[in-house]
Amino acid sequence: MRDRLADLIFRLLVAVAMALPYRARVRFFGWVVAHLIGPLAGYGRRVRANLALIHPEIPPHEVRRLTKAVCNNIGRTLIETYSGAEFKRRAATSPTRGEGFAALEAAQSAGQAVVFVSGHFGNYDVLRSWLGARGQAVGALYRPFPNMHFDAHYRAAIAAISGPIFPRGRRGLAEMLQHVRSGGMVGMLIDQHKESGAALQFLGHPAKTATSAAEMALKYDALLLPFYGVRRPDGLSFELVIEAPIPPGTPEEMTQALNDSLSRQVRAHMGQWFWITRRWRAGSR
Repeated sequence: MRDRLADLIFRLLVAVAMALPYRARVRFFGWVVAHLIGPLAGYGRRVRANLALIHPEIPPHEVRRLTKAVCNNIGRTLIETYSGAEFKRRAATSPTRGEGFAALEAAQSAGQAVVFVSGHFGNYDVLRSWLGARGQAVGALYRPFPNMHFDAHYRAAIAAISGPIFPRGRRGLAEMLQHVRSGGMVGMLIDQHKESGAALQFLGHPAKTATSAAEMALKYDALLLPFYGVRRPDGLSFELVIEAPIPPGTPEEMTQALNDSLSRQVRAHMGQWFWITRRWRAGSR
């Protein structure tokens, strides 16, 4: 009943937002998460705890500003996902930057598979929208939510942006591997705690990280590309960044390079990473 109630409230808020013009909708839902959902869900407490661990030197007023900015970005990202075609049209026109675009073009010409890797940063669906508008599908590894009522419509929303979607689990993993084996492209996010992962550095602290993206790239001779949908100062548009490919090495070395790449982006845009994650746990240290 608690899950049903939470899902009902969320659906009502989304319905109100969707009745607004796009610009107002995105701003409204950013405000909703920053001022209503975030405080109720304890997001602010998690953001402050993570900032205290990684950047204890940040003064209190800046911590308060970042806490609001983080929750605002999460809210904007959520409603952009539900905005479907409107979001895709805007994301498809994003300016681009990075050495990875030339490598991507070469890989596509050669029929080489591509594994894109990012984190919960900015809006990570910008890449799928940008490539989808050019007729290039990017599959996504998706972690289902514990609330099955919420998960059903959220999964439909992300699938509408681009497909295919591969839910974590034996079947989803098998389908994703087949997709990559056939020369397809897939996107993964690696900034969540993985108990069985390697104890690597992230933002200067040990964090257990899955090495599966690097392992897959090595096994199937796929290009491994870090990417980021960086939210621009207007809060509505993005810059798509695809960095230079990660060179082959051990899975741990390659994944550390991915962590380092994401760390640089987080430090450059502190309010755009989802600091609500439980990224650093006692078992990682």
